[in-house]
Amino acid sequence: MLDVFLDALLDSLKVFGIAFLIYFILSFVHDKITSIFQKHKKISPILGASCGLIPECGISILGADMYQKKQITLGTVLAIFFACSDEALFILFSDATKLIYVIPLLLIKFGFACLLGYFMDCIYKEKIAVVEEELKLDCCDHHHKGEEKKIEKHLLHPLFHCLKIFLYVFIVNFFFGGLIYFIGEEAMIQFLQQNKWLAPIFSGLVGLIPNCSASVLMSELFLMNGLSFGALVTGLSVNAGLGVLYLFKFKETRRKAISMIFILYGYALVIGYSIFGIMEMIG
Repeated sequence: MLDVFLDALLDSLKVFGIAFLIYFILSFVHDKITSIFQKHKKISPILGASCGLIPECGISILGADMYQKKQITLGTVLAIFFACSDEALFILFSDATKLIYVIPLLLIKFGFACLLGYFMDCIYKEKIAVVEEELKLDCCDHHHKGEEKKIEKHLLHPLFHCLKIFLYVFIVNFFFGGLIYFIGEEAMIQFLQQNKWLAPIFSGLVGLIPNCSASVLMSELFLMNGLSFGALVTGLSVNAGLGVLYLFKFKETRRKAISMIFILYGYALVIGYSIFGIMEMIG
């Protein structure tokens, strides 16, 4: 179990480093990205789905942050979350025999992410806040305060947020690592192969784990023929990385985050089982 603890600690430290770098960069470009979404409101779910396809967990954090500030709609943030795949693409590219699944995976996630986004925006209307440019502190008396605000915005806030994320991710990593330690990967693959109809459910639950390691595990199981393509789609479609976890930090978005989890999970299960059923009939 010491190895599990150390692995969880190291993985969490990696996430902390990556998350801090992402937060630090986003603190400078956040308003510009948000203004792009607001200038193109009619296609914001499409923009969100396109951004979500980028294999980087920071995109989901950006989407969650904009939604928490009421700068994008529920449909747009769900489109971002559904399209996310974290590190899965890098794993799939490592196996030449599975490359044929990459394009279908991206098209399926993009198409259904857009549909989900527009559907949710049609049934759930939300007011969007307008991004205002920050006031420039040109006066000498305000220069020192301006510098303090810059340090707080670009350094202290990202650091504080990432420490919280580190704690959550470490707990999840340790629990998940311990589970694999006691069960074993071979036993897990054998179980999935013998219960292939339960694989999408299992994959979806793994995908809900707020860590990039979840997408890596599902991709590796797919490469080892432990998961079907339908189950892979299910798991990766709910794998929004740290995005949903970010929303749990705020009281006003916790209930919405729980609703998002159920929406993403149910929607992904329908799509995953549909794909699984079609592929079973074909061959």
